[in-house]
Amino acid sequence: MRSVWPVTAVLLVILALWYAGSIWLNAQWVYDQAARANTTVTLADLIPQTMNQTRPVLPAPHQVAAELWKTVVMTAPTSKRSLIYHGWVTLSATLLGFAIGTAAGVLLAVGIVHNRAMDMSVMPWAIASQTIPILAIAPMIIVVMNSVGITGLVPKAIISAYLSFFPVVVGMVKGLRSPDAMQIDLLRTYGASGAQVLGKLRLPASMPYLFTSLKVGVAAALVGSIVGELPTGAIAGLGARLLSGSYYGQTVQIWSALFAAAALAAVLVGIIGVVQRLTLARMGMDR
Repeated sequence: MRSVWPVTAVLLVILALWYAGSIWLNAQWVYDQAARANTTVTLADLIPQTMNQTRPVLPAPHQVAAELWKTVVMTAPTSKRSLIYHGWVTLSATLLGFAIGTAAGVLLAVGIVHNRAMDMSVMPWAIASQTIPILAIAPMIIVVMNSVGITGLVPKAIISAYLSFFPVVVGMVKGLRSPDAMQIDLLRTYGASGAQVLGKLRLPASMPYLFTSLKVGVAAALVGSIVGELPTGAIAGLGARLLSGSYYGQTVQIWSALFAAAALAAVLVGIIGVVQRLTLARMGMDR
């Protein structure tokens, strides 16, 4: 119970600052309306009017909560107004991209660890690839894929894979190199081949590093899916929800989509965390 109080205190502080920011940022609209009507605004009038605007600059927490309740609970999941529907569209691209990025990252890491030429050539390029802004490369990927007739889920998945493979590469390289030289030499004295050293020593030792990198990678994959939906003018997905909200000035819709994306990322990371605990416990590892 003691650990609950600090978290609760931080949440209350965030909510208080959020409400204060809503009053401050939304007050100008109230003053403008009062000036047009040639009336004065008291503090008692100001606070309620800043809390319930249709298109506020900064929505109040209860407005975002009400929008989430309406679009998640009160709307049918198959409806295009449902965040569950849009979340599933984004999740599909995220999972496909995450699978591609993870597979590519693990294979690259194995090659880098076992081949010095790949270590000297591939790793610098992998690092350099992450310096390119995703907002710049996403439209290029979509245009190229569309030109060869590939549309829909795959272009977004490739963008997700582009963001998610790098954490996996770095984590797996670190993990595969974590066994010390004495352990490797011991296996070689027993006549173990390179594949046996990989399967019996390097891969098991890399599991804690792999799961840590997967948590980062799945969050990056979700960001990639959302970014991939923005330049296409998509009509489905959390990115499309953000885009339509920005077009029509629906800030409450934008914030609810952001919270839905954050919740989806938390669920994905939590699932990987559960798999991590079960896997490492089965392997006899503490973490």
